[in-house]
Amino acid sequence: MKESYLTYAMSVIISRALPDVRDGLKPSQRRILVAMNDLNLTPRAKFRKCAKICGDTSGNYHPHGEEVIYPTLVRMAQDFNMRYVLVSGQGNFGSIDGDPPAAMRYTEARMAPAAVEMLEDIDKETVDFVPNYDETRLEPIVLPSKFPNLIVNGAGGIAVGMATNIPPHNLSEAVDAMVMLIDNPDVTVEELMKVLPGPDFPTGGIICGVAGIKEAYQTGRGKITIRARSMFERTKSGREAIVITEIPFQTTKTRIIERMVEFIKDETIKGIADIRDESDREGIRLVVELKKGENPQVVLNQLYKHGVLQTTFGIILIALHNNKPLTMSIKELMQYYIDHRFEIITRRTQYLLDRASERIHIVKGLLIALSSIDDVIATIKSSRTADEARERLISQFALSEGQANAILAMQLSRLVGLEREKLLKEEEDLNQKIKEYWYILKDKKAVYDIIKEDLYDLKTKYGDARRTQILDKEPEELTLEDIVQEHDVAVTITHQRYIKQTPLEQYRRQGRGGKGVIGTDMKEEDFVEHMYVCSSHDWLLVFTNRGKMYWLRVLEIPQGARDSRGRSISNLLSIPEDERIEQIIAVREFNERSLFFVTREGYVKKTSLSKFSRPTKAGIIAVTLKEGDGLVDVLVTTGNDEIVLGTTNGLSIRFSEKDVRPMGRNAAGVIGIRLNEGDSVCGAVCVEKDGTLLTVFDNGVGKRTPFKDYRIQKRGGKGIINAKLPKGVKVVTLLAAHDEDELMLISANGKMIRTDVKSIRPTGRSTKGVWLMRLDKGDRLVSVARIERD
Repeated sequence: MKESYLTYAMSVIISRALPDVRDGLKPSQRRILVAMNDLNLTPRAKFRKCAKICGDTSGNYHPHGEEVIYPTLVRMAQDFNMRYVLVSGQGNFGSIDGDPPAAMRYTEARMAPAAVEMLEDIDKETVDFVPNYDETRLEPIVLPSKFPNLIVNGAGGIAVGMATNIPPHNLSEAVDAMVMLIDNPDVTVEELMKVLPGPDFPTGGIICGVAGIKEAYQTGRGKITIRARSMFERTKSGREAIVITEIPFQTTKTRIIERMVEFIKDETIKGIADIRDESDREGIRLVVELKKGENPQVVLNQLYKHGVLQTTFGIILIALHNNKPLTMSIKELMQYYIDHRFEIITRRTQYLLDRASERIHIVKGLLIALSSIDDVIATIKSSRTADEARERLISQFALSEGQANAILAMQLSRLVGLEREKLLKEEEDLNQKIKEYWYILKDKKAVYDIIKEDLYDLKTKYGDARRTQILDKEPEELTLEDIVQEHDVAVTITHQRYIKQTPLEQYRRQGRGGKGVIGTDMKEEDFVEHMYVCSSHDWLLVFTNRGKMYWLRVLEIPQGARDSRGRSISNLLSIPEDERIEQIIAVREFNERSLFFVTREGYVKKTSLSKFSRPTKAGIIAVTLKEGDGLVDVLVTTGNDEIVLGTTNGLSIRFSEKDVRPMGRNAAGVIGIRLNEGDSVCGAVCVEKDGTLLTVFDNGVGKRTPFKDYRIQKRGGKGIINAKLPKGVKVVTLLAAHDEDELMLISANGKMIRTDVKSIRPTGRSTKGVWLMRLDKGDRLVSVARIERD
């Protein structure tokens, strides 16, 4: 019994469950590819019925039924299971939802390009062949595997008393890692991880933490946590929604939805109103709509906590080496593949050398015959049989039997003089090839150079971008910024203090002077006061008319559709009702830069940004304002900037930031510009090299003027003319702008337009400007934001 069980166990391990470390294939997979190669099912060939492929595999190589072979063939064609598919399928090959494939009589397949790379040089005595199960033909024990299948596609299998679970990797990264190993055999796993940071799953997702990866790469065993990729949106009904765009490897949308429903029913997870699968050919889109007032961050964390959108992948690097299961490090895994390719290239070169040597021997015999063609013809004519002619040629001209046979088989048309030239050229070429083959066989470095050349060739052909993001932090250390994908958004705030963020892509680009689209659905008594373009991972510093500052993460702002109203800002910030938001700036880091404050009455103040780095719920004093004054703009400066202040009546002043000494948070500041009666400051910008100053009027007109047209003055002066304004028109704001930038403009009635800066031709200071946005009667332009192009 013991001996029988051990025999069975080894049969399962070697013949069924574990891949060979050299080509990364199990016997069933290898035999399928060999059968497809016999059928000449190259990527350019016509598709053939899977029933034919499975039948040939079963009849010629694999001693099991077609029903066992077909699922293996299907998996090799599924791009959600294989990082780089080995089979191209036509028809229903199943789905990521867990749907089964159609019967094999309906589906068709052929080899994918990667499979052709696996089989390259199999006809050049590069691998050993053994008799098949009924000894009617030979089959390879391993494939040449130019394509590093085990490393990039991984493998999974349960044997007897052991299992393997090798994750897939990115081909480009794997190539770089193997080249690094070839160049430096003593390289450490830590050094390899600089170019091969971790698995890259076909379904994307997010790997949390590198500790498990490092442990697995060093010891052959480790665990990693994979999370779904998601983003927040606001539905047309005004509800928050979590949109899942990538799911963990080897999970299905169906199972995710089922688990959500289970947790909703037993009230383990609360706040979910609806679940919709909006996936299509473009990709996964699973929408989890929340109940009104629910925080999407809280619900998302619950989905992670209870394992709905988070799985654990146990890495087990076990493969067959010399027909024995071996647990190995990632370095050993790659080294065994490199050793295999070294043997393949050596055997291929020896094969080519043997063929070249055989051919040059024949060519030399033909040249001997051509040099004495009359004697050769006479010898052949005077011989009674072919055997006699062969013997006489061998003895008379000192030829080998092979050379004599070649002469006897030579056609009369090859007796022309041109044929001799061809043979001499062939002899020269063969001598050169033989020299190269000997060089490769004698020099290991030459073999390794060929391996590297092959790897780089694969990278060029099939290399692609990484799909799975790897975060340095473990799951318990992750913040919302780590979880939610970064993207650009437009943040809008209305007079009645409703706030929302909207992805920039929802605003299509229009030409200058367009009428815009509805950007916010508002009540009659409400209107948009502020709009800012920033990153979803930024912090917003919110400044009020009383000189206080509050902190708000963009990710905490509810996401709304382009025409939705948003949510009351009082749900996000503890701003008293008698305080009004005057300015908001976006920052990522509180570094050595400064905040430059500008008030409506022309006062300016500079304070280190680090003094605003500690958020408090109640806010802090940012600037002390004189009675009747208000905050107009806040700039982030470097200490060496030049500032331009602009007024509503079209005046401006340019001065150095160094004219304003650093002050504390409670200071009121100093005079930046002396205003005429009835005038007030409307905006401020930092001068940008090769940039222009964009001045925008409330009637939808604007103009661009190069910064060089504004001379530098001392702060506190009256300034110079910036724009000539029609009667009743005021300047809304100033912006620094470049040709490659875009603008977002919004009117009081909520209409928005997105347009290119380059459509606004630069002009002089005192020009009237051009239409940026045509407004309806009674409407006015209230806010403009700049979108910087990367």
